[in-house]
Amino acid sequence: MTSEKDLLAELFAQEERLRFSTFDHETAWRLGVQLTEAARARGLGVTVSVRRGTQRLFHAALPGTSADNDAWIERKSRVVDRYGHSSYLVGTRFRVEGSTFEESSRLDPDLYAAHGGVFPIIIDGVGPVGTVGVSGLPQADDHAFVVEQLEIFLAPR
Repeated sequence: MTSEKDLLAELFAQEERLRFSTFDHETAWRLGVQLTEAARARGLGVTVSVRRGTQRLFHAALPGTSADNDAWIERKSRVVDRYGHSSYLVGTRFRVEGSTFEESSRLDPDLYAAHGGVFPIIIDGVGPVGTVGVSGLPQADDHAFVVEQLEIFLAPR
């Protein structure tokens, strides 16, 4: 069983590894389609979102989702925007430090959620410029799905 500290180290390693050289509207579209098609092939009821800054460049809601999933993605995306790290990493870091995001961040839980599922779009040499995320599965599964798809998308062709 993985400890929270080991998980935190892996989450940081993912962000170091999963970086883009460029990111534009076309990249966002291709990434969003890939996540959506992979989710459809597995019968996953998720909502998919890809953003640059605060502009939503791709959004898809698959059967089994609701407006609640849209709200979850927005709340998780705000965490990534604020902290520059995946929503799962932020929540895990608070737990490793002996607290919770809700107790210690002093942020409105109606606007921010440090639950897994939204990952920063990081450009090498630039830093975070957007987010990619899903909502609809348990938080660890949301996060794992996004990471898996980023690994495929960013693999050398």
